Amino acid sequence: MTSAPQSSSLDPEIAARLKRSADGLVPAIAQQYDTGEVLMLGWMDDEALHRTLTTGRCTYWSRSRQEYWVKGDTSGHFQHVKSVALDCDADTVLVKVDQIGAACHTGARTCFDADVLLKEEPVGESLLKDVVDSSTAVSDQ
Repeated sequence: MTSAPQSSSLDPEIAARLKRSADGLVPAIAQQYDTGEVLMLGWMDDEALHRTLTTGRCTYWSRSRQEYWVKGDTSGHFQHVKSVALDCDADTVLVKVDQIGAACHTGARTCFDADVLLKEEPVGESLLKDVVDSSTAVSDQ
């Protein structure tokens, strides 16, 4: 297993808080800032996070190519950073972006729409159905 480069200009206070994987990376979730749509998951090391924070464009570490990539440089599908936050354990980064074009390397808007394992049923509809079924059963007795 190879790891991401270690030198970075990331603020030392932020760097000290990060909990990285064995290869020095943290997962970075990209989310559309205005709709909440989850777009993709990428990986960042300290330098990728530093570049994301200072350039306003998402920079990731490619585990397969072992190099940095800025979303949109080759595809034209840019991610303009609106905000960046750490989760409560400091082991995941949430980057809210304005996505221009597709986020997924397949050309889809999001990486999470092709293989839905469980489709959400609105809670209100399920609860209402249970109440109606219960009241019908009681009135039929």
